[in-house]
Amino acid sequence: MIGAIIGDVVGSRFEFDNYRDKDFDLFTEDCQVTDDSIMTLAVAKAIMEAEKIIYSTSDGCEHEESYYSIIEKMAIKYMQEIGRQYPHCGYGAMFSKWIFSDYPKPYNSFGNGAAMRISPAGFAARTESEVRKLSNAITRVSHNHEEGLKGAEAVATAIYMARCGFTKNEIREKIARHYYSLDFTIDGIRSSYLFNETCQETVPQAIEVFLESTSFEDAIRLAISLGGDSDTLAAITGSIAEAYYGVPQELEEKALTYLDRQLHAIYDEWQCFLWKRSRENRD
Repeated sequence: MIGAIIGDVVGSRFEFDNYRDKDFDLFTEDCQVTDDSIMTLAVAKAIMEAEKIIYSTSDGCEHEESYYSIIEKMAIKYMQEIGRQYPHCGYGAMFSKWIFSDYPKPYNSFGNGAAMRISPAGFAARTESEVRKLSNAITRVSHNHEEGLKGAEAVATAIYMARCGFTKNEIREKIARHYYSLDFTIDGIRSSYLFNETCQETVPQAIEVFLESTSFEDAIRLAISLGGDSDTLAAITGSIAEAYYGVPQELEEKALTYLDRQLHAIYDEWQCFLWKRSRENRD
């Protein structure tokens, strides 16, 4: 999920001051983590804690509750617990109410927050079927509109395919067949693209940015150059680009300096979680 964090941090200073070119400093003192990174880390924490519950019984059997029911509970728990510690990080009005609600309920949202936080699902899932179920379980606790669910699932699926070695053409075909028509180019829409906080007008653009990019850094720069909701657009793009290209170490190290101790600890825990998961898959 470092790709999402990098995209968020780099894009944070351009969210309301768009810069429609690729020649800019990636990191400056004006950059910061926003709700995109914080909620992505919260989702990662939820997945890790759900796994602990599932495998905590002495005989190794699954918990009596279904895995995805546990995922839903953990998503609510950690998005609220972690989110409440950062009340001014950029939440939308409705999601802010959800974060601080004593009785959080889904509110039929199709905001792009559904897609910007979902990258851990794309990296944790073992199968394409699992990535869809995991994405929907995490998303529906708040963004239960069909477009919110679709946006998150499209991003998680693209991440899963990218990390599993599918080609860009195969990813494009999958997205176009099941999620969005990618009948545009970034150069073709840049001059008219406006700030938009919906999945419908953020996710296909972010996926197209990735598909047109030539490297991880180029993907981030190209996302910023499109304008719009820059931090979220770059976070979504960065999460897919990470899975496809990997992330240069110097960019990872720099981005992590923007995380406080608590957020950095979750990131480190997630890295260990993925390492153990990869070893299990090899064994």
